[in-house]
Formats: sequence, C-alpha cells, structure tokens
Amino acid sequence: MESSNEVTDSLQWRLVFDQTDIPIKEIANATDLKDFSKYCSGGCHHFTTNSSSPLDLLSFHPFSFPALYGITAICALLFIIGVAGNIMTILIISRFKGMRTTTNLYLSSMALSDIFIFLCMPFDLYKMWRYRPWNFGDLLCKFTQFLSEACTYSTILHITALSVERYLAVFFPLRAKVIITRTKIKILILILWTLALSSAGPVFVLVGVEYENGTDPADTSECKCTSYAVTSGLLNTMAWVSSLYFFVPVCCLSILYGLIGRKLWKRKKNYRDKNNTQTVKMLAVIVLAFVLCWLPFHVGRNLLSLSLGTSEMHLITQYFSLVSCVLFYLSAAINPILYNIMSARYRDAACKMLGFRSALPQSHFGSRKESCSGPGVARIPIVPLQLHKQQDGTAEIHSTPFSV
Repeated sequence: MESSNEVTDSLQWRLVFDQTDIPIKEIANATDLKDFSKYCSGGCHHFTTNSSSPLDLLSFHPFSFPALYGITAICALLFIIGVAGNIMTILIISRFKGMRTTTNLYLSSMALSDIFIFLCMPFDLYKMWRYRPWNFGDLLCKFTQFLSEACTYSTILHITALSVERYLAVFFPLRAKVIITRTKIKILILILWTLALSSAGPVFVLVGVEYENGTDPADTSECKCTSYAVTSGLLNTMAWVSSLYFFVPVCCLSILYGLIGRKLWKRKKNYRDKNNTQTVKMLAVIVLAFVLCWLPFHVGRNLLSLSLGTSEMHLITQYFSLVSCVLFYLSAAINPILYNIMSARYRDAACKMLGFRSALPQSHFGSRKESCSGPGVARIPIVPLQLHKQQDGTAEIHSTPFSV
C-alpha cells in the first residue's frame, strides 16, 4: 500500500470523496478476488464474481448499499424541497411589491445561490455510487466544483452582510433608512458575487480529471484533486481559505447577534413581552442552523487532512463526509422552511401564489395581524415593524430581523 503521506495528499476537495488508494498495476496482475480484496482496506463493501477481470472491480464504491440508498433518498427529498422552496422565494419577492425590501434582495440572491448548489447534486450522487470512471469530461468536473464552492462563499457573504444590515437597523434605525437603499444593496450583492467567484477561481486548477499511468483512462479516470494542487501547496491554501470563510463569519455573527440580543433585552418591559422573546429565539435558530450545517463539513475536512492514513480513520472520514454531504444540501434547503415558519408575510405571499385566500390587504403585507387562510393553514399573529421614541429622544426599531 502507499505511504501515509500519499494517502493524506490524496485529499479530495469539497464533496469529491477521498476514495481508498488502490495500486492499479498490482490489481491488474491479481489472479483472483482473494488477491484483489487485500487492496480494499475496508473500502470495498460489495463486489461480485461476475467481473471478467480485476480491473472491472474498480468501479466499486466505499459505502454499503443501505447507506447509499438512504443518502440518495434524503438528497432527492432535499432537492425537491430546496429547488421548489427557493424558486418560490424568488417568485414571491419579484411578484409582490411589498416584499421587495432590502433584506429580501439578499434572500432572493441567496435563493438563487442555493438553486445553483442543487444543480451540482446529481454529480455528487454519481460520485458516491460510481466514483470511477468519471464520464462527464474535465470541464464539467472543474465547473461543478467551482460552482459549488462559489455559491458556498456567496451564501456566507450574504448572511454576513445581511447581519450587518440588521445590526444597523436595530442600533441606528434612522441612519440606516438613509444608508441602506435598494440601489446600494443591489450594487453590494453584485460585489459579493464577484468576491465569491474570484475566491473560488483557483478550484479550476485545484480539481480535474486524472488517471494512473499505465491504465486505460476509460476505466480509471477520476474527478479529483490534481497532483499539481497537492505538490504546489494549493490544496492546503484553499483548505485554509474555505475554513476562514466559515469561522470568521461565525465569529462575526456571534458578536453581532449577541449585541442585537442585548439591545433588545434592555428595551421597555411592555415591548419585550411582544417582540423581544420571539426575536432572540429567531436569531438563535438562524445562527444555530448555519453552524450545525457547516461545522461537520469543516471538521471532517480537517480530520481527513490530519489522518495518518490508517484504514480505520479513512473509513471514519468517509462516513463523516457522507453526513457532511447531507448537511451541505440541508443548508441550501432550510432557508425557505425558516422563512415559512417565522414570517407571516412570507406565508401570506406563498398562500396567495398557491391560490389560497389571503387575510391580508392586497396592497400592504403585515398591516393586519392575521396570515392567509386556507385548508390546513393556521392564523398566526404578525409582529409589525414599529419605530418608538425613547426618553432621550433617540429612536428604537422594534421588528424581527430576517423578516420577509
């Protein structure tokens, strides 16, 4: 078997799973399945005696069939929910004039990013079931990884920018009304996308289709991290960049929402009962969902890069990557669910699009304290946006951050 350094260097990027290292030439010379099985190192869960040669067994996957069936079913469900929910979010914001707020501009851009992420899902599932050979060409290998990485960066940047906007709205409401305009937000969103695409650009060099010397590319080609990326240090650099894109925003979100929660908690008691508890709970849910969906991915990446190449650690990291994959797509599907649960205005607009009767006025969402009515749709109070003057003459905004 290859050395531990070579195993570590075979670290794959994002959702390209790091498969068991196999000495192709030795397998080609294997005379029976007994000789072949010693190279699996716990990664070959299923192979049959129907193969005409040992090389025919190279399309094996490192996961058991029950695990693959389960993950595929979950991902398919997330695909349906995520694509439908994010498309509805974009349609709601674009169709209803009352929903075209600066906050919702961020949310519609994030929804577009999540849709792009789901477009890459079929290729990730293909690599789970049959990572070798890769039959879609080098360009598609690079582009799917680039798109996935860029959309990930874009989502994180949007969440951070939106959190800063909510901070300004809570602490400096009057000034925020002047600074934060739709035109400026559109320009900022364009800048965020440019930064995300630029940060993901090195992925075109980081990944590609490679095969081992002396073998047929039609049998052994893989969409994987390139040898150049490993030897040049680009792989480690991009791993650090990706980690910074997660941990720095998490620190910023924790500080911002901590300050926002403290500010809201100090408000007058009569307002606290109506608005404060719900607002703090929603902030906690948003931050917690973000961290829970992304933390396992970064922990798994670091575990894989620090592993010593043992078969036990290798197998653990493989299944850890499987869980991270589900959470990765859950993060792209969960936003519309949160909007629907926490925003009566979003629920009302969604009901109107689906043909249910609305209990709110046509011209202004949130002017009455009822959501839409229809079969199985409950009436839930709305917390309206209000501006109150304190004794010192300053204004304080009372609303729910991330309201749509």
